[in-house]
Amino acid sequence: MKTPEFNSNIELFNTFGDEFDRFSFPADIKRVTSGHGGESLLICGSDKIALYDCGMAYCGEKTAENIAGQTDRLDYIFLSHSHYDHIGGLPYILDRFPEAVVYGSEKCKSVLERENARKLIRELGEEARELYTPESDAPIRTDNLRVDQVLKDGDKVSLGEETITAFETKGHTDCSLSYYLQPAGILFTSESTGILEGKDYVHTPSLKSFPDSIASSYKCERIHPAYICLPHFGMIPQYYNEEYFPAFRAECDSKMSFVRSMLQEGMNYDEMLARYIKKYWTPAKEMEQPIEAFEINSGHILNALLRAIQEEGDKEHV
Repeated sequence: MKTPEFNSNIELFNTFGDEFDRFSFPADIKRVTSGHGGESLLICGSDKIALYDCGMAYCGEKTAENIAGQTDRLDYIFLSHSHYDHIGGLPYILDRFPEAVVYGSEKCKSVLERENARKLIRELGEEARELYTPESDAPIRTDNLRVDQVLKDGDKVSLGEETITAFETKGHTDCSLSYYLQPAGILFTSESTGILEGKDYVHTPSLKSFPDSIASSYKCERIHPAYICLPHFGMIPQYYNEEYFPAFRAECDSKMSFVRSMLQEGMNYDEMLARYIKKYWTPAKEMEQPIEAFEINSGHILNALLRAIQEEGDKEHV
């Protein structure tokens, strides 16, 4: 399998033209991402310094080095959710900054305490290591995966003159949080409200619940952020703010229609899953996740779509 080159300007994400920099932030925020997978952003407040997400384990040591190249201390780490591509680098970062307090949802805390969850995090981390750094045989660590302080919906954390507010945004997982940085007005959305993969396509990775994801999109929309930073993408232009969440919901509807059409054809589950993967997998996605992870996620998404369709049918017959 060919190893993709790590390039933050790949064509897939050149959505708004060469003149727009998706990693240019309207605040003191530095991108410390070191490899494919989830982004890691250093948020420098007037008194406290925070990290938003940790990226994958295979590049965790490099991410820690990138952070150390920007600051000699790290006060807080905010986790968007418990998936391997967002928390894999945490043990390596805590090695370098053991004093950092890790924030996440209560569900995220409980997930990271489960041995079966750590096993899956390790397995997917190993697949990512083999894809992106096949020359490496370094073990994928799952020690020190933890949440120190639980954040509930609306909880605030002060960075000094700046405040980060946590919002529960379920759908992708039950542990997903979005974060709103003020006074800059930047909303860091969770995967529950989509991943932009082109101006005309918002991926809908709702692994748990499409109705929850749609509700989360309205919740984020009501915040009316000045800026939106999307997972696995970065900033979007301000003029696109009002278009983004409706585009996400439209794609949710499109996927529901796609699954309904397969049901009408009389396809069984395995046939539907195969068609879903064929329709939505592209080689460009390999820049951000191994095919094995995509296949696992596709199964969860299909199940969530089928549940949503079933719930719609149940309501119609009440």
